Amino acid sequence: MFSSAIQRLNERRSATGDVGEDSGFTLIELMVVLLILAILLAIAIPTFLGVTKTANDRAAQSNLNTALTNAKAIYQSQGQSYTSTSVTTATLLATSLGTAEPSLSFVSTASTGQGVISLAMDSSGNGIVLAAFSKQTNNCWMVYDNPAAITNGTTNLPWISATQTSSSGTPNAAALTAAVVPPIAAGTWYAEIKNTTSASCIASAPGGSATPVGAYEYQSSSFPNL
Repeated sequence: MFSSAIQRLNERRSATGDVGEDSGFTLIELMVVLLILAILLAIAIPTFLGVTKTANDRAAQSNLNTALTNAKAIYQSQGQSYTSTSVTTATLLATSLGTAEPSLSFVSTASTGQGVISLAMDSSGNGIVLAAFSKQTNNCWMVYDNPAAITNGTTNLPWISATQTSSSGTPNAAALTAAVVPPIAAGTWYAEIKNTTSASCIASAPGGSATPVGAYEYQSSSFPNL
């Protein structure tokens, strides 16, 4: 009798296993699951892309602040001037900055990414321009450091405009109709050229030679947000 009970129990277990193997999700259940996944992806992907773009802007700004810190150190070591007997051009200053901060690339041409810093220097050693391009947002972030007021002139790139309409430091967020006019007042200025191209993110001619797209703004407290 005991062996017979064991046999019946095993038969029930086998029957339960067979039922489990044949069971599964219905088509409606699978469709509901797929719909929920699609909704979650529709919410998550734009959020992820937005965070990625913001991160690229923040990286460009952080790299510019790092470059500015090293540039100011060189300025102090050279008797409060960006030029010296050994550093006479922006290219030579870029070399010095690259040695001081090897994690960044310093060029006199256009910035091609947030880790590539475009550099221009006042011929009198009174100021520099630093620019970094954010590929994800097509924003050009810039820093103008003018320890002393800049004297514009035809050979003093990028301070070549005869009319410095924005020299007072008042932000100008209007759409650009010409190349950017840098601030000439003494101080450190933070700028943004919005919706531009890498070719226009060049310190010696911010905005490029052609009419750039978007808006431009600079301010003295922090990077603007157009």
